Amino acid sequence: MFVLEGVRLIADALASGAALELALYAPEQLEATQAGRELMARLRELPRALEASPQVVRAGSDTVHPQGVVALARWPSPAPGRPGLLLVLDAVQDPGNLGTLLRSAEAVGVAEVLCAPGTADVYAPKVVRAAMGAHFRLALEQDIGWEAIDERLATVDHVYAAEAGATMPYYAADWRQPSALIIGSEASGLSEDARARATKRIGIPMRGGAESLNAAVAGSVILFEALRQRSLGRS
Repeated sequence: MFVLEGVRLIADALASGAALELALYAPEQLEATQAGRELMARLRELPRALEASPQVVRAGSDTVHPQGVVALARWPSPAPGRPGLLLVLDAVQDPGNLGTLLRSAEAVGVAEVLCAPGTADVYAPKVVRAAMGAHFRLALEQDIGWEAIDERLATVDHVYAAEAGATMPYYAADWRQPSALIIGSEASGLSEDARARATKRIGIPMRGGAESLNAAVAGSVILFEALRQRSLGRS
């Protein structure tokens, strides 16, 4: 199980069919907003949702300013994969970056996200908050070995690895074909395992003084280029 916090995230989880093992909510806080009142009405229909004081809810919270509701949810079953695009996360360790990448992956319709060894816990509270409900709509596997990843990569035509300094720009890749994108560690870049599996390395051209973008920004830029090509045709 993992922790959910906040009105929007818990409402999104319920809308996605998540099963809450336990929820604690403070009516005086939820009554302050329309979204909070709507969520409270739903929680009152659940047998394992209990009213509590703001102090009790705060004790179970991981955030500085809790919104008056926390919940425990079961790990979701993987969503049915959509064909065409895989995302492999190679030791992405920053929780905020990881959650943002999951959110972007869900937004563009990634078929499956595979978290290689060394990647942060995808169900850590900071990751869950940053992902904004993507966990409940993604096919997601964490701590999956490279041999198992190889089985997934065998189903695509191209394996692109993002790397600072790569000469091939990300928009020159043909994302219309079944493809995989590998995003490496913020600190050390691509692992040797990732490099060995990449058929092409792609970069993001930049004109300013920055040497690179963080993993979340770089991955999101590339993922939305893949969506653009798939939606509108490559240009």
